[in-house]
Amino acid sequence: MTKALERREKLRADLIQAAERMIADRGLAGLKTRDLAREIGCANGAVYNLVTDVDELILRVGSRTLLRLDKALTDAEGAGDPSPQETLVRIAIAYCDFAAENLQLWRALFEHRMDADKALPDWSIEDQMQLFRHIYQPLTQLFPKRGAEELGITARSLFSAVHGMVALGLEQKLVAVPLPALRKEIAGLVRAMVDGLIARAA
Repeated sequence: MTKALERREKLRADLIQAAERMIADRGLAGLKTRDLAREIGCANGAVYNLVTDVDELILRVGSRTLLRLDKALTDAEGAGDPSPQETLVRIAIAYCDFAAENLQLWRALFEHRMDADKALPDWSIEDQMQLFRHIYQPLTQLFPKRGAEELGITARSLFSAVHGMVALGLEQKLVAVPLPALRKEIAGLVRAMVDGLIARAA
């Protein structure tokens, strides 16, 4: 790699890290390319020599967030009772904790909207779909006779239920729920859902 390319890659990494800090501090709406350019020491227009557009920049920050979330879920998987039901409970609580500790970056994953005619890049889709393995794998142990498509739908449904509780529970409004109570309710929800799925399968 030439020195010019090395400088560009370093500046690009600096840009993504600066955007990550800005979103963490201000939220997605506070992301300003002019401020980013000033922080990393380049002209405002030069930002678009480092990333295609603001969408790519936000998605790159999102990939970093998803990578850290992936690690948190992986750590939770091996942190206790190996039964598939309790593994699902632990990763659900880990998801809640990660959201609470990284609130603005976590919100940005879901607040970001691209134009309807603009396709999400394959690398971004892959980063997102990789996380479902944490739910999918315990479900395969619980329901070994189910096909991949059915298990995938169940995994997404379980995620949607937990995500909804986290999103509402962490709202800084009247619907907010204290974190210890939210964690307890999420554990109860996951156990109840899994018990119901097992009973229905029987």
